[in-house]
Amino acid sequence: MTEAESQQPSLVKFVGVSILTSVVVVVFARLAYGLVLPSMQASLGLSFTQAALLGTITALGYLSLVLPAGLFAARFGASRAILLGTSFAVVGFSGLALASTYPALILLMLMLGAATAFAYTPMISLLGSWFPERRGTVIGLANSGVGSGMFLTGAFVPLLTDAGQGQEDGWRMVWALFAAVALVSTLLVFWLLRDPPKAKASTPEQRRKDGIASAYRNPHVLTIAWVYGIVGVTYILQSLFMYSFALDTGLSPTSAGHLVALMGVLSIFAAPGWGWGADRIGHANALMICMALAMIGTLLPVAWPIYPAFAVHYFLLGVSTTGQFTSILAAATRTVSREQAAVAISFVTLFFAAGQLIGPFAAGILLEYTGNFRLMFMISSALLGLGIFMSWRSGKQQ
Repeated sequence: MTEAESQQPSLVKFVGVSILTSVVVVVFARLAYGLVLPSMQASLGLSFTQAALLGTITALGYLSLVLPAGLFAARFGASRAILLGTSFAVVGFSGLALASTYPALILLMLMLGAATAFAYTPMISLLGSWFPERRGTVIGLANSGVGSGMFLTGAFVPLLTDAGQGQEDGWRMVWALFAAVALVSTLLVFWLLRDPPKAKASTPEQRRKDGIASAYRNPHVLTIAWVYGIVGVTYILQSLFMYSFALDTGLSPTSAGHLVALMGVLSIFAAPGWGWGADRIGHANALMICMALAMIGTLLPVAWPIYPAFAVHYFLLGVSTTGQFTSILAAATRTVSREQAAVAISFVTLFFAAGQLIGPFAAGILLEYTGNFRLMFMISSALLGLGIFMSWRSGKQQ
Protein backbone atom coordinates (compact mmCIF):
# COMPACT_ATOMS: atom_id res chain seq x y z
CA MET A 1 0.00 0.00 0.00
CA THR A 2 1.38 3.44 -0.96
CA GLU A 3 1.55 6.39 1.40
CA ALA A 4 -1.29 8.10 -0.48
CA GLU A 5 -3.52 5.04 -0.27
CA SER A 6 -2.90 4.61 3.46
CA GLN A 7 -3.99 8.21 4.11
CA GLN A 8 -6.90 8.25 1.64
CA PRO A 9 -9.85 10.22 3.04
CA SER A 10 -13.46 9.11 3.29
CA LEU A 11 -14.94 9.04 -0.20
CA VAL A 12 -18.42 9.98 1.05
CA LYS A 13 -17.22 13.01 3.06
CA PHE A 14 -14.83 14.17 0.36
CA VAL A 15 -17.37 13.96 -2.44
CA GLY A 16 -20.07 15.49 -0.24
CA VAL A 17 -17.94 18.57 0.42
CA SER A 18 -17.06 18.73 -3.28
CA ILE A 19 -20.74 18.68 -4.30
CA LEU A 20 -21.56 21.50 -1.88
CA THR A 21 -18.54 23.48 -3.06
CA SER A 22 -19.55 23.11 -6.72
CA VAL A 23 -23.04 24.38 -5.85
CA VAL A 24 -21.55 27.44 -4.12
CA VAL A 25 -18.87 28.46 -6.62
CA VAL A 26 -20.52 27.35 -9.88
CA VAL A 27 -24.29 27.59 -9.37
CA PHE A 28 -24.54 30.39 -6.79
CA ALA A 29 -21.52 32.39 -8.00
CA ARG A 30 -21.96 32.02 -11.77
CA LEU A 31 -25.26 30.55 -12.92
CA ALA A 32 -27.83 31.93 -10.46
CA TYR A 33 -27.18 35.59 -11.35
CA GLY A 34 -29.77 35.49 -14.13
CA LEU A 35 -32.44 34.43 -11.63
CA VAL A 36 -31.59 37.19 -9.15
CA LEU A 37 -31.10 39.86 -11.81
CA PRO A 38 -34.71 41.05 -12.50
CA SER A 39 -35.41 41.91 -8.86
CA MET A 40 -31.92 43.31 -8.32
CA GLN A 41 -32.11 45.41 -11.49
CA ALA A 42 -35.49 46.89 -10.57
CA SER A 43 -34.43 47.67 -7.00
CA LEU A 44 -31.14 49.39 -7.91
CA GLY A 45 -32.33 50.96 -11.17
CA LEU A 46 -29.66 49.27 -13.27
CA SER A 47 -29.76 49.59 -17.03
CA PHE A 48 -29.59 46.49 -19.18
CA THR A 49 -26.05 47.42 -20.16
CA GLN A 50 -24.99 47.73 -16.52
CA ALA A 51 -26.69 44.44 -15.63
CA ALA A 52 -25.04 42.62 -18.53
CA LEU A 53 -21.64 44.09 -17.62
CA LEU A 54 -21.87 42.64 -14.13
CA GLY A 55 -22.30 39.15 -15.61
CA THR A 56 -19.39 39.78 -17.98
CA ILE A 57 -17.18 40.96 -15.11
CA THR A 58 -17.72 37.66 -13.31
CA ALA A 59 -16.85 35.68 -16.45
CA LEU A 60 -13.75 37.78 -17.08
CA GLY A 61 -12.67 37.39 -13.47
CA TYR A 62 -12.93 33.65 -13.82
CA LEU A 63 -11.13 33.59 -17.18
CA SER A 64 -8.26 35.81 -16.03
CA LEU A 65 -7.68 34.02 -12.74
CA VAL A 66 -8.25 30.35 -13.59
CA LEU A 67 -4.61 29.79 -14.61
CA PRO A 68 -3.09 31.73 -11.67
CA ALA A 69 -5.39 29.71 -9.40
CA GLY A 70 -3.97 26.49 -10.82
CA LEU A 71 -0.42 27.73 -10.21
CA PHE A 72 -1.37 28.71 -6.67
CA ALA A 73 -2.82 25.26 -6.04
CA ALA A 74 0.27 23.59 -7.46
CA ARG A 75 2.57 25.58 -5.21
CA PHE A 76 0.59 25.89 -1.98
CA GLY A 77 -1.84 22.98 -2.23
CA ALA A 78 -5.28 22.51 -3.78
CA SER A 79 -7.02 22.50 -0.40
CA ARG A 80 -5.69 26.00 0.37
CA ALA A 81 -6.81 27.23 -3.05
CA ILE A 82 -10.31 25.84 -2.47
CA LEU A 83 -10.44 27.45 0.97
CA LEU A 84 -9.43 30.77 -0.54
CA GLY A 85 -12.05 30.40 -3.27
CA THR A 86 -14.93 29.66 -0.90
CA SER A 87 -13.77 32.54 1.32
CA PHE A 88 -13.99 34.84 -1.71
CA ALA A 89 -17.53 33.56 -2.19
CA VAL A 90 -18.50 34.35 1.41
CA VAL A 91 -17.22 37.92 1.08
CA GLY A 92 -18.73 38.40 -2.38
CA PHE A 93 -22.19 37.13 -1.46
CA SER A 94 -22.22 39.06 1.85
CA GLY A 95 -21.22 42.24 0.07
CA LEU A 96 -23.90 41.82 -2.59
CA ALA A 97 -26.53 41.44 0.14
CA LEU A 98 -25.58 44.92 1.39
CA ALA A 99 -24.16 46.88 -1.56
CA SER A 100 -26.05 49.55 -3.46
CA THR A 101 -23.38 51.40 -5.48
CA TYR A 102 -22.37 50.19 -8.91
CA PRO A 103 -18.56 50.26 -8.35
CA ALA A 104 -19.06 48.05 -5.29
CA LEU A 105 -21.19 45.65 -7.32
CA ILE A 106 -18.45 45.39 -9.96
CA LEU A 107 -15.81 44.56 -7.34
CA LEU A 108 -18.05 41.98 -5.66
CA MET A 109 -19.00 40.25 -8.92
CA LEU A 110 -15.30 40.12 -9.81
CA MET A 111 -14.74 38.42 -6.46
CA LEU A 112 -17.31 35.76 -7.38
CA GLY A 113 -15.38 35.06 -10.58
CA ALA A 114 -12.24 34.66 -8.45
CA ALA A 115 -14.15 32.31 -6.15
CA THR A 116 -14.97 29.98 -9.03
CA ALA A 117 -11.42 30.09 -10.39
CA PHE A 118 -9.75 29.30 -7.06
CA ALA A 119 -12.23 26.69 -5.82
CA TYR A 120 -13.61 24.69 -8.74
CA THR A 121 -10.63 23.57 -10.82
CA PRO A 122 -8.40 22.84 -7.78
CA MET A 123 -11.27 20.83 -6.33
CA ILE A 124 -11.47 18.71 -9.49
CA SER A 125 -7.71 18.15 -9.46
CA LEU A 126 -7.82 17.19 -5.78
CA LEU A 127 -10.52 14.60 -6.45
CA GLY A 128 -8.45 13.09 -9.26
CA SER A 129 -5.33 13.04 -7.10
CA TRP A 130 -6.93 11.25 -4.16
CA PHE A 131 -9.00 8.78 -6.21
CA PRO A 132 -7.03 8.23 -9.46
CA GLU A 133 -8.68 4.92 -10.32
CA ARG A 134 -12.16 6.39 -9.86
CA ARG A 135 -11.45 9.92 -11.00
CA GLY A 136 -14.30 9.92 -13.53
CA THR A 137 -16.81 8.72 -10.95
CA VAL A 138 -15.87 11.23 -8.25
CA ILE A 139 -15.63 14.14 -10.69
CA GLY A 140 -19.02 13.16 -12.11
CA LEU A 141 -20.53 13.12 -8.62
CA ALA A 142 -19.07 16.55 -7.89
CA ASN A 143 -20.48 17.90 -11.16
CA SER A 144 -23.92 16.51 -10.34
CA GLY A 145 -24.09 19.31 -7.80
CA VAL A 146 -24.39 21.78 -10.67
CA GLY A 147 -27.57 20.20 -12.02
CA SER A 148 -29.18 19.72 -8.62
CA GLY A 149 -28.12 23.22 -7.57
CA MET A 150 -29.75 24.77 -10.61
CA PHE A 151 -32.91 22.78 -9.96
CA LEU A 152 -33.07 24.04 -6.35
CA THR A 153 -32.23 27.65 -7.16
CA GLY A 154 -34.83 27.65 -9.91
CA ALA A 155 -37.38 26.64 -7.28
CA PHE A 156 -36.51 28.88 -4.32
CA VAL A 157 -34.91 32.02 -5.78
CA PRO A 158 -38.16 33.30 -7.37
CA LEU A 159 -39.95 32.66 -4.07
CA LEU A 160 -37.36 34.64 -2.10
CA THR A 161 -37.22 37.54 -4.55
CA ASP A 162 -41.01 37.84 -4.25
CA ALA A 163 -40.87 37.62 -0.44
CA GLY A 164 -38.84 40.78 0.13
CA GLN A 165 -40.17 44.09 1.37
CA GLY A 166 -42.33 45.32 -1.46
CA GLN A 167 -40.65 42.74 -3.69
CA GLU A 168 -37.62 45.05 -3.82
CA ASP A 169 -35.24 43.57 -1.25
CA GLY A 170 -35.91 39.89 -1.81
CA TRP A 171 -32.77 39.64 -3.93
CA ARG A 172 -30.72 40.67 -0.88
CA MET A 173 -32.18 37.71 1.00
CA VAL A 174 -30.96 35.44 -1.82
CA TRP A 175 -27.39 36.72 -1.65
CA ALA A 176 -27.44 36.49 2.16
CA LEU A 177 -28.60 32.88 1.97
CA PHE A 178 -25.87 32.14 -0.57
CA ALA A 179 -23.35 33.69 1.85
CA ALA A 180 -24.54 31.44 4.68
CA VAL A 181 -24.22 28.30 2.56
CA ALA A 182 -20.80 29.45 1.35
CA LEU A 183 -19.70 29.88 4.97
CA VAL A 184 -20.77 26.31 5.76
CA SER A 185 -18.86 25.12 2.71
CA THR A 186 -15.76 27.05 3.80
CA LEU A 187 -15.82 25.49 7.26
CA LEU A 188 -16.23 21.99 5.81
CA VAL A 189 -13.36 22.58 3.37
CA PHE A 190 -11.17 23.70 6.28
CA TRP A 191 -12.08 20.68 8.42
CA LEU A 192 -12.26 17.87 5.89
CA LEU A 193 -10.18 18.56 2.76
CA ARG A 194 -6.44 17.97 2.65
CA ASP A 195 -3.83 17.43 0.00
CA PRO A 196 -2.33 14.02 -0.79
CA PRO A 197 1.35 13.49 0.04
CA LYS A 198 3.62 14.81 -2.70
CA ALA A 199 5.48 12.35 -4.86
CA LYS A 200 9.24 12.49 -4.38
CA ALA A 201 11.39 13.16 -7.43
CA SER A 202 14.62 11.23 -6.98
CA THR A 203 16.84 13.19 -9.37
CA PRO A 204 17.12 16.76 -10.68
CA GLU A 205 16.28 15.43 -14.14
CA GLN A 206 13.08 13.87 -12.84
CA ARG A 207 12.18 17.10 -11.04
CA ARG A 208 12.62 19.04 -14.28
CA LYS A 209 10.47 16.51 -16.12
CA ASP A 210 7.69 16.82 -13.54
CA GLY A 211 7.92 20.61 -13.40
CA ILE A 212 4.69 22.58 -13.45
CA ALA A 213 5.41 24.23 -16.81
CA SER A 214 5.74 20.85 -18.52
CA ALA A 215 1.99 20.38 -18.13
CA TYR A 216 1.46 23.05 -20.80
CA ARG A 217 3.69 21.14 -23.23
CA ASN A 218 2.07 17.76 -22.62
CA PRO A 219 0.59 16.73 -26.04
CA HIS A 220 -2.35 14.96 -24.41
CA VAL A 221 -3.19 17.99 -22.26
CA LEU A 222 -2.99 20.27 -25.31
CA THR A 223 -5.39 18.05 -27.25
CA ILE A 224 -7.83 17.95 -24.35
CA ALA A 225 -7.57 21.74 -24.09
CA TRP A 226 -8.65 22.20 -27.72
CA VAL A 227 -11.52 19.75 -27.21
CA TYR A 228 -12.64 21.70 -24.14
CA GLY A 229 -12.49 24.91 -26.18
CA ILE A 230 -14.85 23.33 -28.73
CA VAL A 231 -17.17 22.24 -25.91
CA GLY A 232 -17.11 25.80 -24.56
CA VAL A 233 -18.25 27.22 -27.90
CA THR A 234 -20.91 24.60 -28.67
CA TYR A 235 -22.30 24.45 -25.13
CA ILE A 236 -22.79 28.21 -24.81
CA LEU A 237 -24.38 28.41 -28.27
CA GLN A 238 -26.83 25.68 -27.35
CA SER A 239 -27.59 27.34 -23.99
CA LEU A 240 -28.10 30.80 -25.45
CA PHE A 241 -29.78 30.19 -28.79
CA MET A 242 -31.49 26.78 -29.01
CA TYR A 243 -34.47 28.03 -26.99
CA SER A 244 -34.79 31.04 -29.31
CA PHE A 245 -34.49 28.72 -32.33
CA ALA A 246 -37.31 26.59 -30.97
CA LEU A 247 -39.53 29.66 -30.50
CA ASP A 248 -38.60 30.89 -33.98
CA THR A 249 -39.91 27.64 -35.49
CA GLY A 250 -43.27 27.98 -33.73
CA LEU A 251 -42.89 26.17 -30.40
CA SER A 252 -44.66 27.84 -27.50
CA PRO A 253 -42.55 29.25 -24.64
CA THR A 254 -44.18 26.76 -22.26
CA SER A 255 -43.32 23.74 -24.39
CA ALA A 256 -39.75 24.91 -24.98
CA GLY A 257 -39.37 25.71 -21.28
CA HIS A 258 -40.43 22.19 -20.33
CA LEU A 259 -37.77 20.77 -22.65
CA VAL A 260 -35.10 22.95 -21.03
CA ALA A 261 -36.21 21.74 -17.59
CA LEU A 262 -36.02 18.13 -18.82
CA MET A 263 -32.42 18.70 -19.88
CA GLY A 264 -31.55 20.05 -16.42
CA VAL A 265 -33.08 17.11 -14.57
CA LEU A 266 -31.36 14.57 -16.80
CA SER A 267 -27.98 16.23 -16.23
CA ILE A 268 -28.21 15.60 -12.48
CA PHE A 269 -28.07 11.85 -13.01
CA ALA A 270 -25.97 11.82 -16.17
CA ALA A 271 -22.83 13.32 -14.59
CA PRO A 272 -22.08 10.51 -12.10
CA GLY A 273 -23.30 7.90 -14.60
CA TRP A 274 -20.84 9.04 -17.26
CA GLY A 275 -18.09 9.34 -14.66
CA TRP A 276 -18.59 5.72 -13.64
CA GLY A 277 -18.76 4.60 -17.26
CA ALA A 278 -15.70 6.61 -18.30
CA ASP A 279 -13.60 4.89 -15.64
CA ARG A 280 -14.49 1.57 -17.26
CA ILE A 281 -14.48 2.22 -20.99
CA GLY A 282 -11.83 4.96 -20.98
CA HIS A 283 -12.23 8.74 -20.76
CA ALA A 284 -11.45 9.25 -24.45
CA ASN A 285 -14.09 6.70 -25.51
CA ALA A 286 -16.69 8.21 -23.19
CA LEU A 287 -15.87 11.67 -24.53
CA MET A 288 -16.30 10.51 -28.15
CA ILE A 289 -19.69 8.98 -27.35
CA CYS A 290 -20.88 12.10 -25.50
CA MET A 291 -19.79 14.44 -28.28
CA ALA A 292 -21.37 12.19 -30.91
CA LEU A 293 -24.69 12.29 -29.02
CA ALA A 294 -24.42 16.08 -28.76
CA MET A 295 -23.70 16.36 -32.48
CA ILE A 296 -26.70 14.19 -33.40
CA GLY A 297 -28.88 16.14 -31.00
CA THR A 298 -27.76 19.45 -32.52
CA LEU A 299 -28.26 18.31 -36.12
CA LEU A 300 -31.80 16.98 -35.63
CA PRO A 301 -33.56 20.37 -35.26
CA VAL A 302 -31.45 21.71 -38.13
CA ALA A 303 -32.77 18.96 -40.41
CA TRP A 304 -36.30 18.81 -38.98
CA PRO A 305 -37.24 21.97 -37.04
CA ILE A 306 -40.29 20.40 -35.39
CA TYR A 307 -41.22 19.61 -31.77
CA PRO A 308 -40.10 15.92 -31.73
CA ALA A 309 -36.65 16.90 -33.05
CA PHE A 310 -36.28 19.56 -30.35
CA ALA A 311 -37.44 17.07 -27.72
CA VAL A 312 -34.79 14.56 -28.81
CA HIS A 313 -32.24 17.38 -28.89
CA TYR A 314 -32.82 18.34 -25.26
CA PHE A 315 -32.91 14.68 -24.22
CA LEU A 316 -29.59 13.89 -25.90
CA LEU A 317 -27.95 17.06 -24.59
CA GLY A 318 -29.28 16.33 -21.12
CA VAL A 319 -27.66 12.90 -21.04
CA SER A 320 -24.41 13.90 -22.77
CA THR A 321 -23.35 17.43 -21.80
CA THR A 322 -22.22 16.70 -18.25
CA GLY A 323 -20.54 13.59 -19.62
CA GLN A 324 -18.39 15.83 -21.82
CA PHE A 325 -17.34 17.93 -18.84
CA THR A 326 -16.67 14.94 -16.60
CA SER A 327 -14.68 13.02 -19.22
CA ILE A 328 -12.58 16.06 -20.17
CA LEU A 329 -11.72 16.99 -16.59
CA ALA A 330 -10.84 13.41 -15.76
CA ALA A 331 -8.74 13.01 -18.92
CA ALA A 332 -6.84 16.25 -18.29
CA THR A 333 -5.14 14.77 -15.22
CA ARG A 334 -4.50 11.32 -16.62
CA THR A 335 -1.02 11.91 -18.10
CA VAL A 336 0.38 14.39 -15.58
CA SER A 337 1.74 14.10 -12.06
CA ARG A 338 -0.27 15.02 -8.98
CA GLU A 339 1.70 18.24 -8.67
CA GLN A 340 0.71 19.15 -12.24
CA ALA A 341 -2.97 18.19 -11.96
CA ALA A 342 -4.32 21.58 -10.84
CA VAL A 343 -2.31 23.40 -13.51
CA ALA A 344 -3.43 20.99 -16.24
CA ILE A 345 -7.10 21.42 -15.34
CA SER A 346 -6.75 25.19 -15.10
CA PHE A 347 -4.99 25.24 -18.46
CA VAL A 348 -7.69 23.27 -20.30
CA THR A 349 -10.41 25.28 -18.53
CA LEU A 350 -8.83 28.44 -19.91
CA PHE A 351 -9.71 27.16 -23.41
CA PHE A 352 -13.26 26.38 -22.29
CA ALA A 353 -13.73 29.87 -20.84
CA ALA A 354 -12.27 31.46 -23.97
CA GLY A 355 -14.68 29.44 -26.09
CA GLN A 356 -17.59 30.71 -24.01
CA LEU A 357 -16.50 34.28 -24.67
CA ILE A 358 -15.74 33.86 -28.39
CA GLY A 359 -18.79 31.72 -29.22
CA PRO A 360 -21.56 34.25 -28.44
CA PHE A 361 -19.62 37.09 -30.09
CA ALA A 362 -19.16 35.17 -33.35
CA ALA A 363 -22.71 33.81 -33.27
CA GLY A 364 -24.11 37.29 -32.65
CA ILE A 365 -22.39 38.60 -35.77
CA LEU A 366 -23.61 35.63 -37.81
CA LEU A 367 -27.20 36.00 -36.63
CA GLU A 368 -27.10 39.76 -37.08
CA TYR A 369 -26.26 39.39 -40.78
CA THR A 370 -28.13 36.18 -41.64
CA GLY A 371 -30.76 35.61 -38.94
CA ASN A 372 -30.20 31.92 -39.70
CA PHE A 373 -30.24 29.68 -36.61
CA ARG A 374 -29.91 26.56 -38.75
CA LEU A 375 -26.63 27.73 -40.29
CA MET A 376 -25.23 28.56 -36.87
CA PHE A 377 -26.07 25.13 -35.47
CA MET A 378 -24.70 23.42 -38.57
CA ILE A 379 -21.37 25.12 -37.81
CA SER A 380 -21.72 24.06 -34.18
CA SER A 381 -22.28 20.46 -35.31
CA ALA A 382 -19.18 20.60 -37.51
CA LEU A 383 -17.16 21.75 -34.51
CA LEU A 384 -18.51 18.82 -32.51
CA GLY A 385 -17.41 16.51 -35.33
CA LEU A 386 -13.91 17.96 -35.04
CA GLY A 387 -14.11 17.41 -31.30
CA ILE A 388 -14.94 13.73 -31.83
CA PHE A 389 -11.83 13.30 -33.96
CA MET A 390 -9.64 15.09 -31.43
CA SER A 391 -11.12 12.99 -28.61
CA TRP A 392 -10.14 9.86 -30.53
CA ARG A 393 -6.66 11.32 -30.98
CA SER A 394 -6.39 12.03 -27.24
CA GLY A 395 -6.97 8.35 -26.56
CA LYS A 396 -3.94 7.48 -28.71
CA GLN A 397 -1.79 9.91 -26.72
CA GLN A 398 -2.40 8.34 -23.32
